Amino acid sequence: MTALHATGATLVLAIETSCDETAASVVAGGREVRSSVVSSQVDLHARFGGVVPEIAGRAHLERIVPVVTEALEQAGIDLPGGNGVDGGGGEGAPAGIRAVAATVGPGLAGALLVGVSFAKSLALCWDVPFVGVNHLEGHLYASLLEEPDLPLPATVLLVSGGHTLLVAMEGPGSYEVLGGTVDDAAGEAFDKVARYLGLGYPGGPGIERAAASGDPAAIALPRPMLAEGLDLSFSGLKTAVVQHVTKHPEVATPDVAASFQQAAVDVLVHKTLRAAERRGARSVCLAGGVAANGPLRAQLGAACRDRGLACFLPSREMCTDNAAMIGAAAWFRLAADGPTPLSAGADASLRFPARR
Repeated sequence: MTALHATGATLVLAIETSCDETAASVVAGGREVRSSVVSSQVDLHARFGGVVPEIAGRAHLERIVPVVTEALEQAGIDLPGGNGVDGGGGEGAPAGIRAVAATVGPGLAGALLVGVSFAKSLALCWDVPFVGVNHLEGHLYASLLEEPDLPLPATVLLVSGGHTLLVAMEGPGSYEVLGGTVDDAAGEAFDKVARYLGLGYPGGPGIERAAASGDPAAIALPRPMLAEGLDLSFSGLKTAVVQHVTKHPEVATPDVAASFQQAAVDVLVHKTLRAAERRGARSVCLAGGVAANGPLRAQLGAACRDRGLACFLPSREMCTDNAAMIGAAAWFRLAADGPTPLSAGADASLRFPARR
């Protein structure tokens, strides 16, 4: 990944294991990515149609040492003793590492415990601070890593398999949740519809591929809660797809996929622009795995241009789970709050850390 504007020399080693990616990164000064390594488990879970927590936890255990070692090596950091991160202790931290961070939630409990335990062990062994990071807060920093001069305040649409949130971001550490899903997250709806249509896992790419040859106006699907505040709902949209296919089994799968995708995108774009207008945002950002969806990126970008709003669409590598965003968030959190106690544990249901 291209190095960005660094604001300091402090290096943070960050670890991300909240779901089905084992990731590690070295980030300098909260802005400069020295390395970013991601080991995906998609192939392990695909035949089950979704993430299996027990399989995810075991895979993290198998992969975390080589992933962290590779991240340090890519950053040009010599390991104490030359034996890797599991090859001894008591020799101090690798040169430049001033903190070890890990995602502490939300996510799969077993998966989180692997990353948190490993990060704490390194922090204790190297005698450096441990920093626990909220996974959702981490996603906000993906935009700042790639666009350090992002006009603030910004409205961020954080949209993933487990979460859909509209967040007002005034700056690092200063955010407010404006709205969220009242039922299924957008990515969850994509996965469920894809599974129902036999399009495989993960659902987002499967829906997008099928929709490319379909007609987005073929089926009149609802746009749930479109005129109701800033909260969102996708469960009814998913149900409408099932009901339509049940009544019309002859319908072409690409048309169903395209119509569903268009309905979901319409809601997401409409709500995001409404939030930006209400808060007087200078820019709009996407974050999270669903932010990689091509039609969502194109429609939101075009709508922002029409309204004179700056729109930042992070690279697809920064949309999916990665440790670079965790390292950036950790640097700012360490500066503001200090280290996280080693007694702090993982929290699978951790809420978004709204701070004003």
